[in-house]
Amino acid sequence: MSVAHPLPHDAAALHVTGQARYVDDIPTPKGTLHLAFGLSQIAKGRITAMDLDAVRASKGVVAVLTADDLPFDNDVSPSLHDEPLLAAGEVHYLGQPVFLVVATSHRAARVAARKGDVEYAEEEALLTLETALAANSRFEDGPRIYQKGDAAVAIDAARHVIEDTFELGGQEHFYLEGQAALAMPQEDGGMIVNSSTQHPTEIQHKVAEAIGLPMHSVRVETRRMGGGFGGKESQGNALAVSCAVAARHTGKTCKMRYDRDDDMTITGKRHAFRISYRAGFDAEGRIAGIEFTHLVNCGWAQDLSLPVADRAMLHADNAYAIPAIRIESHRLKTNLQSATAYRGFGGPQGMVGIERVMDHAAHVLGLDPVALRLRNYYDAPAAGGSATATDNGGSAPRPAASPRDISEKMKDNSTPYGMEVTDFELHEMTAQLLETSDYTARRAEIADWNAGNDRLKRGIAFSPVKFGISFTLTHLNQAGALVHVYQDGSIHLNHGGTEMGQGLFQKVAQVAAARFGVGLERVKITATDTAKVPNTSATAASSGSDLNGMAVKAACDTIRDRMAAHLAQTYQQPASAVVFEGDIVRIGAEEISFEAAAMLCYTGRVSLSATGYYKTPSLEWDRIKGQGRPFFYFAYGAAVTEVVVDRLTGENRILRCDILHDAGASLNPALDIGQVEGAYVQGVGWLTTEELVWDGTGQLRTHAPSTYKIPACSDRPDVFNVALYDAPNREETIYRSKAVGEPPFMLGISAWLALSDAVGAYGAAYPHLNAPATAEEIWRAIGQVQNGV
Repeated sequence: MSVAHPLPHDAAALHVTGQARYVDDIPTPKGTLHLAFGLSQIAKGRITAMDLDAVRASKGVVAVLTADDLPFDNDVSPSLHDEPLLAAGEVHYLGQPVFLVVATSHRAARVAARKGDVEYAEEEALLTLETALAANSRFEDGPRIYQKGDAAVAIDAARHVIEDTFELGGQEHFYLEGQAALAMPQEDGGMIVNSSTQHPTEIQHKVAEAIGLPMHSVRVETRRMGGGFGGKESQGNALAVSCAVAARHTGKTCKMRYDRDDDMTITGKRHAFRISYRAGFDAEGRIAGIEFTHLVNCGWAQDLSLPVADRAMLHADNAYAIPAIRIESHRLKTNLQSATAYRGFGGPQGMVGIERVMDHAAHVLGLDPVALRLRNYYDAPAAGGSATATDNGGSAPRPAASPRDISEKMKDNSTPYGMEVTDFELHEMTAQLLETSDYTARRAEIADWNAGNDRLKRGIAFSPVKFGISFTLTHLNQAGALVHVYQDGSIHLNHGGTEMGQGLFQKVAQVAAARFGVGLERVKITATDTAKVPNTSATAASSGSDLNGMAVKAACDTIRDRMAAHLAQTYQQPASAVVFEGDIVRIGAEEISFEAAAMLCYTGRVSLSATGYYKTPSLEWDRIKGQGRPFFYFAYGAAVTEVVVDRLTGENRILRCDILHDAGASLNPALDIGQVEGAYVQGVGWLTTEELVWDGTGQLRTHAPSTYKIPACSDRPDVFNVALYDAPNREETIYRSKAVGEPPFMLGISAWLALSDAVGAYGAAYPHLNAPATAEEIWRAIGQVQNGV
């Protein structure tokens, strides 16, 4: 069987040899034109005059387009139609595209774009949460509130009450391949677009809208991306639309890619939050009630901010059964880049809030933070309470383990949004990780070491993850696939998911090979193509394998069943006697090769092509009420991280990390472990080194690798132990696997908590550590702790 094997990425050899083809590598026709934007130099105001004569006269320039020159809809928004491709009279952030240059080379376009003379009537920009809140600048009329019970009453009645406010910064995606698109006009007036996008169907829709064609006249193809992380879910729209509009205007193939400076200046980031909390708990650390307030910096356009902020609220409980909770979320509109999707999609921000509360409570009570967390965990399901396995090609789920008899269960195991938690794995996972990481002994040893060291202090922390899997916009939880079996036994596969380095294509190919019982070398996946599989959802929400794997399974099973019926009739056997396994087909006592079976079916006039379709079951969600079942299941994980901090400089290092992550019955353990490792490091980067800085004019100052620090290889832990938790998904997913794209990102929270633990060793006060916990922020927090405030 091809699934569950730790196979390498399907394009690994191409990646390391430089032969993998990205949008910028696609050979282009002679005369291809190149595009660049002229950008706003202020954060807010009205355009009063625009002199582009110098731009038009610049060497190599073929055309210059403004909003007035656009033939149809001037919009690239994924949601509210509030994001013009080119500024139409008003500008809303520094770096907003104002005009478009079409030239004979990439350099010529960029040089010309800087020659525009644009005059503005500048207005006061809203650059901070405070100014946006004071101006009541929002994307919804008021705050969105989800709640369970009466949190205020529960907190006021509690023995201990804590409260605090902290900052949680945004994050640049920093995909290695920048945004890029290529549009080729066709003889019938249609358009073929190559785009580095996680959402080919959205590109198809926005391009069709921009050039006045039905969607059938626009074909979008995406072979691979050099990273996405959510930054290519909606941010690629502007490039693809620009190329299509320019191609229609000139009749030539048009290409656009951002240089890194432009990419960081123009595109959206992770949403920055300010989180305030008030929590009440008893002497043993059991939470009675919590109130959270989220101030969300959404930037200038709505983009995907509402579902991102919703998901932050949905993960405000993380792994904990909280009797009474109130989450209030303010989605604030500012004059900065429009914040957008980013790995975890708001979940990390919500999760950081509750983990901060747990550590703060443990500090006040003098308890081990892990012990306090265990007391607040959701209960595990009762033994024998797992779902019954059906024929989805995988093993049945194991019986649930419970730390206590179901009759002793005291907690309300429902989330703040009313979904019952029936698959909780963290009791068993936590016990396993604490043992393998030697947590208890190391914590004691660190305390002894800290007592003897004044300058350097070490810290250790544990954090769990419970992450909901599904799009919260329910209709997006669907996928399609197209499978052909050729007469020589080779298999051609296409589906709606996109490959951005995560290994989706390899996993789905493994599913196809397993359904036909053949070797992986028989299966070929081609580029994601809207002409082959229509109406696709974005490859996002960690749903790529879940959705597309099941769609491919459906298509393969349709063909396999047709083949089995024909072969059974030919050999006068029942269909149940036909078995596909080991690259052969057994029909009763007879054995033939798979290619012979394919040829027999072809000559027997059996259709060897099928589409497959899948929609996630059991979902029901009302985002206005904040009630329902927005997720099909939860993925779990846990991490223990150890750090060391220098009092004099705030310099710090991660010494060791131990992770146990729940991937269900993994489709490919090698790929999944790679995803866990990368997600952890990226999560650590968000919370420690990746600081976004805007000046008082709204200009992004951290707009290049020289000023924005993503983690380097040397920043990974010296000791990095990653294991997958061996337990099939309780829900009927593809081979009982679980999503693994986003959930491990939040394991990086343990590093931030470990830094807080180390800072706390310098004094008695609780560290009011913000994120990112840069060296400067750590140095400041050490001073706060030493001063006892």
